[in-house]
Amino acid sequence: MEGPAFVCLSTLRFLSCPETQRDNFFASLYPVPCVPHAMREHSYFVYIVASRTHVLYIGITNHLRRRVWEHKNGIFAGFTSRYQCHRLVWAERYASIDLAIAREKQLKNWSRAKKIVLIERENPTWADRSEGWYTSTDSSTLPT
Repeated sequence: MEGPAFVCLSTLRFLSCPETQRDNFFASLYPVPCVPHAMREHSYFVYIVASRTHVLYIGITNHLRRRVWEHKNGIFAGFTSRYQCHRLVWAERYASIDLAIAREKQLKNWSRAKKIVLIERENPTWADRSEGWYTSTDSSTLPT
């Protein structure tokens, strides 16, 4: 058989799937449907979280809801925990990781004044855009 293969869940046969990087051994251990890489949808987010005193943190993630939850719950020690940057005040979605990384770098090089203009153009009151994403009963449970 040429090229990488998958085990099709419906027939449990090996299917050639040249758009992936998985090998036959891995496919035999972890059967998954053959979905060409180009057909998978990915989302990447560049976001800004802020403290109540408007200290800003710019980040990038492939799972915005989970990442904001991590900021809110202080999962990682560091800047956002130290300065209590827990409020999602701005975000953009990208289909390409390269574009998202380029945008994150661009924003990090901007002056503080320019970042504030960006935030206030869409969110003049600096409201937490993640308000209502989590219930009080799931605050200790990582979102999926």
